[in-house]
Amino acid sequence: MNNTTLERFYYDNKIVKYFGAATIIWGIVGMLVGVIAATQLFLPEANMGNPYTTFGRIRPLHTNAVIFAFVGNAIFAGVYYSMPRLLKTPMWSKALSWFHFWGWQLIILAAAITLPLGLTTSKEYAELEWPIDIAIALVWIAFGANMIGSLIKRRERHMYVAIWFYLASFVTVAVLHVVNSFALPVSFFKSYSAYAGVQDALVQWWYGHNAVAFFLTTPFLGLMYYFLPKAANRPVYSYKLSIVHFWSLIFLYMWAGPHHLLYTSLPEWAQVLGTAFSVMLLAPSWGGMVNGLLTLRGAWDKVRTEPVLKFMVVAITAYGMSTFEGPMLSLKNVNAIAHYTDWIVAHVHIGGLGWNGFLTFGMLYWMWPRLFNTKIYSTKLANTHFWLGTLGIIFYALPMYVAALTQFLMLREFDEMGRLAYGNFLQTVVELVPMYILRAFGGLLYLSGAILMMYNMWATAKQGVFQETEEDQAPALAKSYSGTGEFWHRAWERKPVFFTLLATVAILIGGAIEIIPTILVKSNIPTISSVKPYTPLELEGRDLYIANGCVGCHSQMVRPFRFETERYGEYSKAGEFVYDRPFLWGSKRTGPDLHRVGKKYPDSWHYFHMADPRSMSPGSLMPPYPWMVTNEMDYSDLPAKIRTMQALGVPYPEGFDEVALADLTKQADGIVANLKEAGVEVMPNTEIVALIAYLQRLGTDIKATASN
Repeated sequence: MNNTTLERFYYDNKIVKYFGAATIIWGIVGMLVGVIAATQLFLPEANMGNPYTTFGRIRPLHTNAVIFAFVGNAIFAGVYYSMPRLLKTPMWSKALSWFHFWGWQLIILAAAITLPLGLTTSKEYAELEWPIDIAIALVWIAFGANMIGSLIKRRERHMYVAIWFYLASFVTVAVLHVVNSFALPVSFFKSYSAYAGVQDALVQWWYGHNAVAFFLTTPFLGLMYYFLPKAANRPVYSYKLSIVHFWSLIFLYMWAGPHHLLYTSLPEWAQVLGTAFSVMLLAPSWGGMVNGLLTLRGAWDKVRTEPVLKFMVVAITAYGMSTFEGPMLSLKNVNAIAHYTDWIVAHVHIGGLGWNGFLTFGMLYWMWPRLFNTKIYSTKLANTHFWLGTLGIIFYALPMYVAALTQFLMLREFDEMGRLAYGNFLQTVVELVPMYILRAFGGLLYLSGAILMMYNMWATAKQGVFQETEEDQAPALAKSYSGTGEFWHRAWERKPVFFTLLATVAILIGGAIEIIPTILVKSNIPTISSVKPYTPLELEGRDLYIANGCVGCHSQMVRPFRFETERYGEYSKAGEFVYDRPFLWGSKRTGPDLHRVGKKYPDSWHYFHMADPRSMSPGSLMPPYPWMVTNEMDYSDLPAKIRTMQALGVPYPEGFDEVALADLTKQADGIVANLKEAGVEVMPNTEIVALIAYLQRLGTDIKATASN
């Protein structure tokens, strides 16, 4: 074809540079917050003595910064670089690109402000309140519109495999975000979930698991399929394997969420479905890993010398490890050991640090010099970063596996008299301190490597000349095409709208089959007549519990194991949670389960425990909350909270919003009187009184049989 038939166009490298720089900056911020949070687990004083930097508040800040700021910006940098080159066209709209960039950064900034202030829904990976959720939806739609617009005006007929994953990620994250974020606002900074108890748990972990799948996995598989062949200068190993990998992965993933809720109050049929599909996920997941590693056939000499490929090989290996471990953790006998322990923390970080982090580093080391028309400033620094990161992952993960097994074995041990050998949960936590120290050290190593990368990227940019636009040429897409004898999937690849619709159908099936019956079929969630709505003071105390991130360390779910019922009391029933918006079953026990803590201790015990945990539990790793003794509660929105709960179906009597404050005051005065009898003087409108009311309610709606 001669040059007269070619069209000239330009790629926008500026948007890639901005997303890349944001990736590096937010990555270091997120990792630094993670190191601080890890340090607080063995040194509670590291909370800096104020309510805004306690573990419960900065843990969601860390997860949001790493997932949505670091990983999110990396995805966008990679998509805005690779997609135009794969489609032979600039992105459809520069205005949408920049709306996307600045909108996303403002969302991250809003998260960084609101989460330490305690403005949170407490839902894992979805903690941001409703105005920010709306902003996320708008920015995400702009991103998707820009992708689809680019597809429509492309010059390349068929969509390369990376684009399949980009499209599936866009559609699925949009569906997940919207469904999980349904809530009824109380005010600009407060809302209550549209779902309650078991329903909320299922929807949340349908979202939570698939947020990992379609934000941390599928877009990165797309990036792998583009950047790995580029870096290795080799074609993808198998086109047919990529087809099987893609369709089976996006279909199966959506069924697996219930494996996060095994042995809980979730209906058994949902747990079985989650387990079955999780095990099946092993095949397509490893199909992607194999396709990636075999793409490097004939290029292993380059792996030994080029840091980009080193990062990518370890990333794909970590992906394989995580996607093997995930299905194994979905087996109920393995889950019984791992759930609520540091095993889950190790599992998540193998994927986060290894798969997402290392693939991001490899992508940036490959892409950055090309943006500035130069070579990487220092290969030696890049190799040093690789080894610091690798050692960081090892020092992080291995101690967490040891900690998990240590704690599980201690918790389930009975003495010769048939009693719990370690009846006090704190005895197990103290044993984990050395492992927590090693974990923080591993995180520090990983952070140090990222700081080295930031300097290397800055020096690379300084020695080069940035190419704001990059010229390319390609023939226009032919208006007619017969496609006779074309492979069926190739036909789909030239129909982006049809392809996107098929992907949407594939991801909707699993979620619909699991969620719709749980929400609509009442027999799935049996009610218990003795379970009543929270009193106004208990509701305010629960909101305070949520604001302080207590669910990050304490579960509220007693599983039907003897070692748990002996320690905590009667196992939890589905009907006990019908007024819990949101549910608070938790994911990790750094402290004991609290579902049966109500009336177990006097009010004064909770008072002293919150003011100084070590005064009541010597050796406790929980930070003190002395400000709760003096901080005053703001009850101005209590009537609005009651009305919102009524609108959601909570059976408060008509007109209760008008007398709720009087009801609250009466209960608060009773707690103040109890504390006064124990020699404690406290004002009735302080935070500690509301929190005590909530804690004393937990698990008391049914008769418990605790033996400890």
